[in-house]
Amino acid sequence: MRFLRARTPEEALRLAEKHPDAKPLAGGTDLMVAWNAGRLDGKTMLDLSPLKAWARISPAKDGADVGALVTHARLMRHPEVLKFWPLLAEACGTVGGPQIQARGTLGGNIANASPAGDPFPPLAVYEARVRLVHAGGRRELAFLDVFAGVKKTHLAPGELIESVHLPHPPKPSRQLFRKIGTRAAQAISKTMMAGLLWLERDGAVREVRFALGSMAPTVKRLHAAEEFLRGRRLDRPTVDKAVELLAADVSPIDDVRSTRAYRLRAAQNVFRGFLEGRLGRS
Repeated sequence: MRFLRARTPEEALRLAEKHPDAKPLAGGTDLMVAWNAGRLDGKTMLDLSPLKAWARISPAKDGADVGALVTHARLMRHPEVLKFWPLLAEACGTVGGPQIQARGTLGGNIANASPAGDPFPPLAVYEARVRLVHAGGRRELAFLDVFAGVKKTHLAPGELIESVHLPHPPKPSRQLFRKIGTRAAQAISKTMMAGLLWLERDGAVREVRFALGSMAPTVKRLHAAEEFLRGRRLDRPTVDKAVELLAADVSPIDDVRSTRAYRLRAAQNVFRGFLEGRLGRS
């Protein structure tokens, strides 16, 4: 194995350009598993962990910029994150155990592109944007546009995740994060979801955002159900139709952790409870 260590962001970009096939190392929580399994023999590693500039949570004009090297442990306790993006803080608290939370980073989690990334449904409903850098410049992608499939992204060779921008959402009428796994802690999810709901004074839906993880190769927003609900009151027929439309937005997978049928039923039950006000918080 060839091991490169960047001391500054500028050096990281130079090394990434020179070694476009190098695997970035942030917290290393998933990379170490692959290393122990022998899947990284002969590979080049690019260690980004010394980049303090990428380990900050900085206020922005319309929200906050979270550096790629910010850990789950910091996010779950940061006062601004708890105030404006509580679903993200809650999700980070379900990532593995305390050791994984202390080492794992938000940027590394995104770059790993696992369908079961716990922070992904919250990032989807908060409509986060991922800021990418390379030796020739920078660009920004909507969070959902980063993923190309299981363990695949649309990052170009030599491109690195610098930060994640979180816009301030208006205060929702109702919000929810839910992870369903085999046990209460340190479990990879069977499915998980995040939701934000805004209601008008007359009870009609002003806006709703709902996202599912561990259901498909990438995290999914329920665009068909969201569009149907906008402007409608949440009576029984409306909720029934929205729950039915969930299957139009996501086709659950079968794998070693769960079946397609279980995932679909669990997601529909939680979505129904969220819309009916039985699940989630005001």
